[in-house]
Amino acid sequence: QVQLVESGGGGVQPGGSVRLSCAASGFSFSSSYMSWVRLAPRKGPEWVAGISPGSRSTSYAESVKGRFSISRNDSRSTVYLQMNRLKPEDTGLYYCATGFRGEGSYSGQGTQVTVSS
Repeated sequence: QVQLVESGGGGVQPGGSVRLSCAASGFSFSSSYMSWVRLAPRKGPEWVAGISPGSRSTSYAESVKGRFSISRNDSRSTVYLQMNRLKPEDTGLYYCATGFRGEGSYSGQGTQVTVSS
């Protein structure tokens, strides 16, 4: 059974930081491209960041480049998203997914991040 379980979300003030985690099981995590995608209020899904197998390459949406960092720990089957200098427009439901730009077969339920003063 495939599971992707996100954690680490919550409320944070503008300029603050949050680290999200996504624990995976039930598929070959180490050979999978992993992505983070966010769903903002009244908007469609927005791909945020991606990381290749073995962490050989990472990619970021222009809106988060320089502020967010994606990483993975294959021994723990976990992918992370470090989010710094957060802005109110970063508010949304963040979920991890397999595949480039999150277009793979699996995705999690998500964790809510709210950036507000």
